Amino acid sequence: MSDTHAPSADTARDVDPALLEILVCPVTRGPLHYDREKHELVSKPARLAYPIRDGVPIMLESEARELSDAEAKAK
Repeated sequence: MSDTHAPSADTARDVDPALLEILVCPVTRGPLHYDREKHELVSKPARLAYPIRDGVPIMLESEARELSDAEAKAK
């Protein structure tokens, strides 16, 4: 049985640009970068990636993933 209310993969993976302008890293208070591939909001200065679950950014340091050295230096 399919869920007719589920958003398409593309829609579920997009983040509203206006939301990105408002949200800041709770640790550094700096801007965040959206990683579309991993569906995370990234703060390179804090070396943290905040998950987005069901379209909701989880802006808790305790829920964030630490960036690897390579990720922190990339881009």
